[in-house]
Amino acid sequence: VQLQASGGGLVQPGGSLSLSCTASSSLYTPYTFDVMGWYRQAPGKQRELVATFTSGARTTYADSVKGRFTISRDNAKNTVFLQMNSLKPEDTALYYCRTVYGGYIYWGRGTQVTVSS
Repeated sequence: VQLQASGGGLVQPGGSLSLSCTASSSLYTPYTFDVMGWYRQAPGKQRELVATFTSGARTTYADSVKGRFTISRDNAKNTVFLQMNSLKPEDTALYYCRTVYGGYIYWGRGTQVTVSS
């Protein structure tokens, strides 16, 4: 399984950024990428949930991003998106794409989001 993330960068407080992550598997399996989403890790802190699709196409958001971040997906392309609005300095972190596939957890390489004036 491979997770290819893109987006991120440097933005001023109050600005917006978007992330995308595409999942792929080199093997033909009956599994799906239903459970897929975003986590983040700031320096000196533990990795934490940002937003994710759970089984049954439900979404879960961290309280700190509710109302500002929106997760969406393109099922045909196994891609999830994270639209981040009203960004704050405390949103600065390395953002990781995560999926559960065939009962195993897979992580993508982190993409940096920096919110600073």
